[in-house]
Amino acid sequence: MRDPAQYAAYNRRLYRILASYTAGLLAFLVLLAWAEQQGLPRYWLGPIFMFSTVMVYAGIGIYGRTTDPEEYYVAGRRIPPMFNGMAAAADWMSAASFISLAGGLYLQGFGGTDAQPGGLAYVLGWTGGFCLVALLIAPHLRKLNLYTVPDYFSVRFGGRWPRVIAAFSAVVCSFTYVVAQIYGIGLIASRLTGVQFEIGILLGLGGVLLCSFLGGMKAITWTQVAQYVILLLAFLIPVSWLAWKQLGNPSAPLVYGTQLQKIAQLERKLADDPAEKEVAAIFLQRAHAYEARLQDIEGSLQRERAAAQARIRKLKAQGADSALVVQANRELSALPRDVATARERWTRAMQESYERSRPLGGLPPHAQAFAGDPDGTPAQQEAFRNARRNFLALMFCLMVGTAGLPHLLTRYYTTPTVAGARSSVAWSLFFISLVYLSAPALAVLVKFEVMQNLVGTSFDALPAWIAQWAKVDASLISVADVNGDRILQLGEIHLGADMIMLATPELGGLPYVVSGLVAAGGLAAALSTADGLLLTISNALVRDVYCHEINHHVTAEQRVILSKFTLMAVALVAALVASFKPAEILPLVSASFSLAASAFVPVMVLGIFWAGTSRTGAIAGMLSGLGVTVYYMLVNAPAFRALVGLPAGSDLWFAIQPISAGVFGVPAGFATALAVSLLDRRH
Repeated sequence: MRDPAQYAAYNRRLYRILASYTAGLLAFLVLLAWAEQQGLPRYWLGPIFMFSTVMVYAGIGIYGRTTDPEEYYVAGRRIPPMFNGMAAAADWMSAASFISLAGGLYLQGFGGTDAQPGGLAYVLGWTGGFCLVALLIAPHLRKLNLYTVPDYFSVRFGGRWPRVIAAFSAVVCSFTYVVAQIYGIGLIASRLTGVQFEIGILLGLGGVLLCSFLGGMKAITWTQVAQYVILLLAFLIPVSWLAWKQLGNPSAPLVYGTQLQKIAQLERKLADDPAEKEVAAIFLQRAHAYEARLQDIEGSLQRERAAAQARIRKLKAQGADSALVVQANRELSALPRDVATARERWTRAMQESYERSRPLGGLPPHAQAFAGDPDGTPAQQEAFRNARRNFLALMFCLMVGTAGLPHLLTRYYTTPTVAGARSSVAWSLFFISLVYLSAPALAVLVKFEVMQNLVGTSFDALPAWIAQWAKVDASLISVADVNGDRILQLGEIHLGADMIMLATPELGGLPYVVSGLVAAGGLAAALSTADGLLLTISNALVRDVYCHEINHHVTAEQRVILSKFTLMAVALVAALVASFKPAEILPLVSASFSLAASAFVPVMVLGIFWAGTSRTGAIAGMLSGLGVTVYYMLVNAPAFRALVGLPAGSDLWFAIQPISAGVFGVPAGFATALAVSLLDRRH
């Protein structure tokens, strides 16, 4: 679309469509709110939200269906910068930003602990990364009229191996990322519809495939624009409502500082509460008990099995109720089956118990800069150094990883011009900041609700949403009367980062229609990112590997068809992995940033700005950066250490946590690529 008048008319039509869609969405929300007031049952609202939004996305996907390669891979390179910025923001938000970012801020505070980087590291790292994208990467890649990120490595360095390694790296980091999104999809779909988690994954997966299977990047772009509007409303409405409820002002980012002061007072009060100290002492006893079991794992396991079997025999001999016998059998079957499983499970339980034995149930003071004290005891000084080091390391990995994520960089291939790509990055940053400025406020407002209104509640009067969320996944929320006083203490609440945002409306006493909207927003965030990631993986496997390395005689139309079916296969495999719930969303996503940072950015930046970067140097740089990062992650993963027989614990370098492994991989990639390229020039 080269004619300026035609392109201007096209832009005006898009603005009219966006305005009509937004107005229709607001009218739909008002209608459902009215229906709830008139008595529409709550169990209808969730399915209505899910069905309606997924059908909108599916309709866009069907309307945008195409077999044209230019449309399928890069949306015809005619997406206006503002709309591309909205699509990139939706692609970027993901389940991590929408669902887990506020949860990370809630659990880790601003500065975190010596083992947790702190929630502000995510906000600063992810936002700052777009500056690197705009300055170093996006405009330079757009000049080359590419289709995928591995294309760049092939065009710049030539030969087969740069493309193959780049394609493999794109699959690895994108697959890690997409598993987190599909986990979020299952979480939300199961909460909205009441079905099992695994069925929820399949329901959400249908929406992913309808959006991305038929139309590729063309359909995904317009679907992501629609999804951004939903997720923006879903984030801003509850945080503004909570701010109005607590402070009488809906401008949450401007007024939440008042609640920070109140939280600091509540933290001091709860830290000195005798009941809280009693709960902490019980968790410390449990930690010591697990530590004792780990001294003789095999003997402890045998003793526990013998005790469980003796209890079953005793119950049967006494003619006890069958329910008690069944429960005892379940406890026996739940025991670890072997020494390796027992070591992993008991080590995790010991660490969790030690964590919860700290003041405030293990939560750091929310507003503290870093854990420890730079002027305190040697242990406090070490904790301060480690906390600061992990904060900076994670922020570095997220910033550099942003500049290397293949599914994000591909978004800027869709603009008409190089200037449009740069402008599109600025629009992305604007749309992302609308949510990111509110995330710290949401965490503070939710923490005040918990400390002020939930803590101290009788166990006989707990709100119903706690049991409802526990049914979805017990790791999301659990409460237990640890000290037996029938009063809920802060130390008796275990909240997962993945449910803070999703449960905000219920926790704040908002109408259930807002809960449905928040869940729909989380679903939109997860679906939008999953679409882009699946397209990236399928394109890397088909276009960059199969068509260049295996079968050179594939037509453009056949390539598109193969990409579609590969996308479906990858989605099913990712759904299978997500069904095992391998980790929370935030750690999985953070790991993918370290992988992308170390695999792509060193060689990409050197290739753009230094003509002396050689093909051999590029290959060595990508392999060394990715290899160091993967090694550091694996050697510090408890499951991997148990599998290969390494002792429990970790082998941390400079006390850096494994999610920030890219802080070692990126320098390794730069140094190796530079050194090998210089050696090549001498020869």
